[in-house]
Amino acid sequence: MRSLQSSASLSTSASFRSSGQLGGLRSILKVSEEVTDALATNKPVVALETTIYTHGALGDDLDLEGVVRRNGGVPAVVGILEGVPIVGLTPAEVAHMVENSPRKVSRRDIAYLAGMGMTGQRINGGTTIAGTTVLARLAGIRVFGTGGLGGVHRGGHDTMDISADLTELGRTRMAVISSGCKGFLDIPRTLEYLETQGVLVSTFADGRKGGVDFPAFWARDSGTRSPSVVQTEEEAAAMILAQESLGIESGMLFANPIPEEASIPRQEMDAIIEQAVSESLTQGAHGSLNTPFILGRIRELSDGRSVPANVALVRSNVERAAKIAVATTKFIAGDIEIPRKESPASKHVSVPVSGLSTEKPVIVQDKASKEAGVIVAGSVAVDLSCNYAGPDTSTNVSPHLHTSNPAQISQSIGGVGRNVALAAHKVVGDMGVRLCSMVGNDVAGTTVLNSLESAGMDTSCIRRLEGASGRTAQYVAVNDASRNLVMAMADMDIFTTNSDPAHWASVVASSKPKWLVIDANWSESDIRSWIKAGKQNRAAVAFEPVSNAKSARLFGPIRGHQEPLGVFPAPSVDLATPNRHELAAMHAAATQHEHLADPRWFEVVDAFAMFGGSGVRERFVRLTSKAMTDAGVPQQAVQLLPYIPTLLTKLGDQGALLVEIMGRNDPRLRDAAHEPFILSRAPVDHPTVGGVYMRLFPVAQEVPDVVSVNGVGDTFLGVLVAGLARGGKLVDLVDVAQKAAVLTLRSSESVSEDLGTLERELVAAAAASQSY
Repeated sequence: MRSLQSSASLSTSASFRSSGQLGGLRSILKVSEEVTDALATNKPVVALETTIYTHGALGDDLDLEGVVRRNGGVPAVVGILEGVPIVGLTPAEVAHMVENSPRKVSRRDIAYLAGMGMTGQRINGGTTIAGTTVLARLAGIRVFGTGGLGGVHRGGHDTMDISADLTELGRTRMAVISSGCKGFLDIPRTLEYLETQGVLVSTFADGRKGGVDFPAFWARDSGTRSPSVVQTEEEAAAMILAQESLGIESGMLFANPIPEEASIPRQEMDAIIEQAVSESLTQGAHGSLNTPFILGRIRELSDGRSVPANVALVRSNVERAAKIAVATTKFIAGDIEIPRKESPASKHVSVPVSGLSTEKPVIVQDKASKEAGVIVAGSVAVDLSCNYAGPDTSTNVSPHLHTSNPAQISQSIGGVGRNVALAAHKVVGDMGVRLCSMVGNDVAGTTVLNSLESAGMDTSCIRRLEGASGRTAQYVAVNDASRNLVMAMADMDIFTTNSDPAHWASVVASSKPKWLVIDANWSESDIRSWIKAGKQNRAAVAFEPVSNAKSARLFGPIRGHQEPLGVFPAPSVDLATPNRHELAAMHAAATQHEHLADPRWFEVVDAFAMFGGSGVRERFVRLTSKAMTDAGVPQQAVQLLPYIPTLLTKLGDQGALLVEIMGRNDPRLRDAAHEPFILSRAPVDHPTVGGVYMRLFPVAQEVPDVVSVNGVGDTFLGVLVAGLARGGKLVDLVDVAQKAAVLTLRSSESVSEDLGTLERELVAAAAASQSY
């Protein structure tokens, strides 16, 4: 069990994230390691208050944390321990609070106790519903289980005796599960006040049909109809996420009637309450004395039955809160499918909303339990595209150096990883595509997340980081008047300075993807870690080189402590899609760092049975072209095959060159239709290699009206991998991927909005592959 000191030293990077400039004060809110991890990995978390222990009369054996855990959740007990606001108190810490004169803490009291704590005056405080809501929301928690909500006291329209719980729900987004409010309060006026505050109030029907009463704490019915009804925890979870997605900051009250076997009949309870309230008036129990007096008299007048009823309803509420939290995380992970059918709303276009990401924890949920067909580990960035628009474009399409140039500048969300993932998502959205990436806790990061969510993408594996090294990536492309790239500037430091291989390995393990796509924006060591994670979980691995310089990261220096890259038939990388310049850079790095001197490499190359004899150049020229052969493109690809047995080199207007190792039993070795593309055959007795396949795919279509070249190669890879994950073979998928690239060429977006039109064609191509 943690000591008091160790708990107080735990800091959450989520605290006070909206202020952005608190420096050393950022650690003022402490979140336990367990809760921090749960929030970061999309585990269900339930907030619990501490006044139920510090100022309640129910004893210390409620076992509310146990209720949460038994129902699949992580409890987060909230309070102020010796002047430190904490989310995730241990039982020992709560006991310490109870034994050391705790104060009751609402919103107004938090800064006082925390500020006094900063000056060395360590005061303990049990948080009310309002106080718990504030701190739990700062930590990023969505669901809070409690007993009974405060409300408008009888005569409150004259005395203004209204619980701070109500106003807190009006301004802080939190789903509170309670058994309504205490039955001695003015329930109709409480509901009116909540309506004025913009708070959703919905009561669990528990199988009842039609309208139901808002509960009255000890009694299941109050005589006042609930504003709305909820049937299941999944419905409540959907409302929570809808509220969050729309950026609506008010809270939600889900009223959970006391279990029937523990309830006190309404008529009997009404008589007890009336007597207790009457006695409080005659005996002058006003203000802060009113509620304790009434509760004490209710206990006496009910012969003590109100206490076990209270315990039962609190446990029931916390159990329901845990189930709602579980359902919420399942929605986020995609384990609860959202029915999609044609409706009037489907004719409208989804647009980004501004409220979703601004108050998220600094590490957005970044690990989901649902399996994914494709994981893309790569960059997401804010892209600036600068297209030269000078007066001399008819004679000079290129911008002038060392001076300012007129241009058309547009901003969009891009990044190689994002583009690949979005393309795969758009062309086959039901397959499960997950992007693993990082953004900063800045405006650009919020923009990125909103954009991804508006596109319907899974953002559960995107981490949001703090500090200078957590700056959201940005990319600036300078294009000539023909929209061809002249140069680009990229700030991708977030991916090379924030290494966490153990975390990402756990993401891959839980997602179990068929394909893992890794872009080269990661550091060399992280690329190796991603590859290892993919192979350990039996995923096929695709490598996207990104740029000339970054492509070399796959073939870095051979270090003694580092596991060498695998070669065929157990390669570390199964597929790469470089352009001709990236292919040359990869080959140069492999040569420089002696990967092409590895004895394992020689064994595979020898099996190709094509070097050292005559006619090799003629075969390269026949299958590609003289210019391409003179440039060394087919030779470089063949020499890299032992490490990357399928290479698809993008050649712009010359199409795409597929070079791959055929296994011993590859059906193409016996198919006359593929005979023209067989570059070489291995010796018949070779145990693994059957030969080398080389095929130049011409461009699918000439595109005279290019809008932008940004994202074209990424779109190509995303569609390919989507088809591969559906069981297709690459030779059958290239044509569809090229058509997708054409759509992006004609789009101002880095991934065309029209990729969905190719879904049937891609599915058909994948199905055709499986027929032979």
